Amino acid sequence: MSANRSKTFRICFIGLMAAIVFVVNYFRIPFMGTQLHMTNALCVLCGLLFGPGSGFLAAGIGSGLYDIVGGYGAECIITFINKGMIAFVAGLIAYKAGRGDETALKNHALIIIGSVLGALTYVALYMLKTFVFGQLVDGMTLDAVTVKMLSKLPGSLMNAAFAFIVAPILFAAVKPALKHAGLYEKI
Repeated sequence: MSANRSKTFRICFIGLMAAIVFVVNYFRIPFMGTQLHMTNALCVLCGLLFGPGSGFLAAGIGSGLYDIVGGYGAECIITFINKGMIAFVAGLIAYKAGRGDETALKNHALIIIGSVLGALTYVALYMLKTFVFGQLVDGMTLDAVTVKMLSKLPGSLMNAAFAFIVAPILFAAVKPALKHAGLYEKI
């Protein structure tokens, strides 16, 4: 396959995953007083499928577009970076394991570790965003910002857990289907 055709496939798959990430932003599952979002799981999946760079783009573009369409345009760049970083970290750790010919145990371990660290990266970035906005934008005291961060932490951790449980399962289903169709090697 020519390099141009390979790039075209990759761009199409990034666009397709960005569209899927955009759409799943609308799906929320009520759970223990919070809402679980599929978005973070799909952002992790972007990193597992595409690696750090292309995964970052797919996750970031899909989430950033959701912010623009959903009326959060002022935060779309922050969302682009934060959601993209989920995929970047997951992909950085797990991408070679997911594509390589290493032992199955090592592949699974790195995929799970990448998923966990990718999801937790978002929690850290979300807490940082909450802190910075609370201090600099809202003018809150340190104590008030701390309380706000602590109130958001349980829901964020539940979403992270949901993401790092669901993403490897999705990857285990999607990767063989793409391989069987002869598409995995093209992306």
